[in-house]
Amino acid sequence: MTDENKKKRVGNRGKKYSEAFLKLQLGKKYSVTEAFELLPQVAYAKFDETVDVAFNLGVDPKHADQMVRGAVVLPHGIGKTVRVAVLAKGEKAKEATAAGADVVGAEDLIEKISGGWFEFDKMIATPDMMVAVSKIGKILGPRGLMPNPKLGTVTFDVAKAVKEQKLGKVEYRTEKTGIIHVAIGKKSFGPQKLKENFVSLASIIIKAKPPTSKGTYLRNVTLSSTMSPGISIDPMDTMASTGSA
Repeated sequence: MTDENKKKRVGNRGKKYSEAFLKLQLGKKYSVTEAFELLPQVAYAKFDETVDVAFNLGVDPKHADQMVRGAVVLPHGIGKTVRVAVLAKGEKAKEATAAGADVVGAEDLIEKISGGWFEFDKMIATPDMMVAVSKIGKILGPRGLMPNPKLGTVTFDVAKAVKEQKLGKVEYRTEKTGIIHVAIGKKSFGPQKLKENFVSLASIIIKAKPPTSKGTYLRNVTLSSTMSPGISIDPMDTMASTGSA
């Protein structure tokens, strides 16, 4: 595609975005290594942009057995301070505090949240607290804060759960369109660390392929920063980078 046609595709975007877009070869699916080396050239914002990846999967999330969902601790975290709240009693509450939880409580914390307090990013609860947690389920659910055993946030091993969240454990879940969006770090991490985070995440998502999924599972992979245009990554190279090809 000529530069003139590229400019038409950009439309009324800003000058910096247009310049970044012109650096991409439209229609090309870059290798994983190429994509992460190219990212700093098209991530033009002056602030430390968040780097995201989108996986377009060949699944139908309308069917429960094709929902791809889970969580993974990325090797280099995501460059964000995570505030962790823990609902636990007795020794488990002490363990959570020792592990670095920002706030620990039981019924008192539930009452506080019921009153509109939400100064935390992740919530962990011990199984014996879940009956009490259900009282605020309608408040936590829409905010994505409800503890879930499948995500490791309902557990008696609260120390491990707190440490994982503090390290930057990220959750992934297919949207209605079959796409998973996940932040994998900050622009300042540099290509190598971002690539390692990406490979770790991609490996987990590829292994999570539902048995009932038909046809091509990993259809498209797109890398981008907060302000940059998307860089298309070759799905086959993505699989090869994880040892799945």
